[in-house]
Parts: sequence; C-alpha cells; structure tokens
Amino acid sequence: MRRLLTTLGLALGVLLATVPVASATAAPPDRPTRPSYVALGDSYASGVGNGRYREDGSDCLRSPDAYPVLLADARRYALRFRACSGATIAHVRSTQLGALSARTRYVTLSVGGNDVGFSRVLTTCATPWWLADCGAAVDRAQAVVRDLLPGMLRRLYAAVRARAPRATVVVVGYPRIFSGTDCDPGTWFSRREQQRLNRTADLLDARIGRAARDAGFAFASPGRRFRGHAVCDRPAWLNGLSFPVGESYHPNRAGHARGLLPLVRPLLR
Repeated sequence: MRRLLTTLGLALGVLLATVPVASATAAPPDRPTRPSYVALGDSYASGVGNGRYREDGSDCLRSPDAYPVLLADARRYALRFRACSGATIAHVRSTQLGALSARTRYVTLSVGGNDVGFSRVLTTCATPWWLADCGAAVDRAQAVVRDLLPGMLRRLYAAVRARAPRATVVVVGYPRIFSGTDCDPGTWFSRREQQRLNRTADLLDARIGRAARDAGFAFASPGRRFRGHAVCDRPAWLNGLSFPVGESYHPNRAGHARGLLPLVRPLLR
C-alpha cells in the first residue's frame, strides 16, 4: 500500500508539473501594439505657424496642431515626432533618422526648403527693390534646386529606406505661397516677384517629387490642394508676415488640418 501511494504521488507531481498554472506570475495575453509612425523634416512638418508648441526642451517648435499629430491621433499610431524647425537634409540625417527602425510602419518627411535657402529668398524679396536684388536671390535658389538638391535627396531617401525597410514612406512637398496680391503693408512683393517665387516652389516640388518616386516613396504635392488658399486669399491656409516673424509664410492651423492632413492621410496606408 505504501508503495502504491508513493507511486501515485509521483505520478500526480509529474502531471501537475506539466499542466500550466493560472497565477499572478503567468504571462499576460498579447496586446495589439499601435503601428509605429515617425514624422521627419523641417518647420513645415513640425507645425511652425500654428501659434502653439510643445514644451519638449528643444527649439524645434513642434505643434500639437501639426498634421503628423492630427494623423497619429486619428489613426491611433504611436508617433515619434522628430520634425524640427530649421532642419536641413544634413540635420535630418544626423539627428532624426535614429528614430527609424525595422519596426517602423509609417514615415512622413518634408525637407529641402532650407537647403535652397528659401526663407532667405523670401526675406530678400520682401524688401523694396532698391534695397535688395530679389532676382539674383531667386536665381541662386533655383540653381541649387536643379544642380545640388536631387543628389542630396537621393542619398537621404536611401538612408531612410535602409533604416526602415518595410515602412510606407510619404514625402510631402511645399505649396505655392502667393496668389498675385501682396496685402501686407510691411512687405514689397511685386507681382513679377511673386510669380518667380511660385515658379521656384514649383521647381522645388518637382525635384523633390521625382527623387521620392525614384526611391519608391509616395509623394504628396500641396500645389492643387492649396490653390485659392495662398497668402492674402480668403481663407488663407498660409500665414503672411507674422509675429513672431518665424511663423511667416508657413501653413496655419487650417493649412495643416484642411490642407496637409487630407493630402497625406490617404497615402499613408
């Protein structure tokens, strides 16, 4: 009898050792993780122009009203918001690409305007013609767009793809700023200067779009979407001369919510 009880005890011990036990130390059930979304780029992506910014310890002026935040909130994406005011292609490569990984599912990117000095061109052209040579400034910017920018973008896009090999990537261009009217008493944009600046924006958009498509990325061009909503239009989706000055000639809240967000959203799938 004692031998039988011992045998039964051993058998019961083996059985219990092989049966999962529900306890406080059991592994929790898998929870679905939110898709990883990384927003890269310059002030057009960080949301400069919206008037309110996150206090994140940086000078990047990241706005809660920027289209990456609006998109992440609507889709419940896990956003890594790295876009930064003043960013150039070199800045994106050195300080922003670290947010990407093989697990990144979505990426948006807007950069190139600062590399061609577009803000300096606008500042030059906003002054009276007898104080600054707008034409020469535009010529220099267009030369950079044609000759230097495509190679810089190709290398950047290759680095993005290498770090995020399975991500859907949407590159976002720049809208035209003017509609032919300068309604601000503090600026002196002639109609011809506005036309040349718009053509420069078109050239910039075309070169960015070509490089994006060559890399296998989607391209969101704001040109048509912002038609009728330039500076001085009603309603304007772009700021004119603003205070602080750094918010000038950037998309405002409507520009992000009604202009850029509906443009990017269907491509980020």
